[in-house]
Amino acid sequence: MAMTTPPPPELRRVAPAVHDVRAFAIAPFSAATWRAVSQLVIGGILMIVAATLVLTVLSVDLTLLFVFGLGIPTTVVTLLAARPLARWERVRLELQLGARIGAPTYRAADRPGWWASWKAVLVDGRSWAHLAYPLVAGVVLTGAAVAGAIGCAAVGLLLYPPVAAWQGFDLSDARITLALGSGVVLLWVAAVLLQLLAVVQVRVGHALLGPSARQVADEASRRAVAAEQRAEHLQTTRTAAVGAADEERRRIERDLHDGAQQRLVALGVELGAARRNAADDPEAAAAALEHAHREVKETLAELRDLVRGIHPAVLTDRGLDAALSALAARSPVPVEVVVADPAAVDATSGAAQAAAYFVVAEALTNAAKHASAQSVVVRADVLGDRLRVVIADDGVGGATAGPGSGLEGLASRVAALDGTFDLDSPAGAGTRVTVEVPCAS
Repeated sequence: MAMTTPPPPELRRVAPAVHDVRAFAIAPFSAATWRAVSQLVIGGILMIVAATLVLTVLSVDLTLLFVFGLGIPTTVVTLLAARPLARWERVRLELQLGARIGAPTYRAADRPGWWASWKAVLVDGRSWAHLAYPLVAGVVLTGAAVAGAIGCAAVGLLLYPPVAAWQGFDLSDARITLALGSGVVLLWVAAVLLQLLAVVQVRVGHALLGPSARQVADEASRRAVAAEQRAEHLQTTRTAAVGAADEERRRIERDLHDGAQQRLVALGVELGAARRNAADDPEAAAAALEHAHREVKETLAELRDLVRGIHPAVLTDRGLDAALSALAARSPVPVEVVVADPAAVDATSGAAQAAAYFVVAEALTNAAKHASAQSVVVRADVLGDRLRVVIADDGVGGATAGPGSGLEGLASRVAALDGTFDLDSPAGAGTRVTVEVPCAS
């Protein structure tokens, strides 16, 4: 079965009667037709004025150039004036026809100076295209005026029978039938022609008001390169995140094996000794139970710390604002937490909040253990669609996110969320960690 290529969205919107049978059946009454009529009326007036101005101004510029040699500055002014006019026409086409035309890029001066600036304007093809637009669009609108005249003729033919009946003419006359049939045909012809000319008007707008074909190709190439670089970056960060997650699992396994598991084994031994000595040596049994009780409390504390390192309960229950305050309360270094908008911060995704929490936790640990800091300031806020956290201390500085360090693991975690991790730690001037992650990570 042969597949047909669907019409572009612009054609479906501006001229639906061209590709859709149902839209063709209601073409004279379609909103697209009446948008084309409004474009004919308003655009026609504007293009007549604009074309007259362009021809007049260019004539004056050429006269000044060839007769007095002064036409260059006035030509530059004319070309510069064409740019806002082109912007307004793009807005008009979008409002009247729903056509979105992108803004072009204009040539920039290659060096400082007024002559270089003038030269850049004079050789800019887009500015000259803007000047040509009223002339070309005027031709298209002339065709639209013809279509409008056909529509008026169709309305006149359709009104002929009732007028003839009012005047007492015989309605069985063949001329009445011919008038009705011709009126219907011309009405549909005018409607479809108006929609087609509206499409032509939009295409002219794209060609003369929007980016050039080269600019479009360059932009597409730039986006393709950016997409490829982003894909490579995401692949790298995902690989690093997988490695960091695997290292974290191994750390948890070591912590359980060397910590909680060993304490539980010792606890079993103490309880066994207490059971054996319960009858013969109550004092030894009581001492063993006391030691077992201490082991239970230390094991629970160790397990709480371990769980907090995986995902703290306060982060899930009360949000990032409360979790940062909890970290500050546990820190041996005085910490000031500043959250400009707690509701916005707590409304970010769980992954973004977790990344921010662990960055702050690691930074506070480093400030206490290695930086000899006397105070730390933690700031969290939402900038646009990104959660931003800054941790600054007044310690000795010199921190690095080297291979295998906790900061490197945090940087990988942040990169995996398509965020940024910035470490500024000059020697003797404190450390500043800035993290930004998408709010919807």
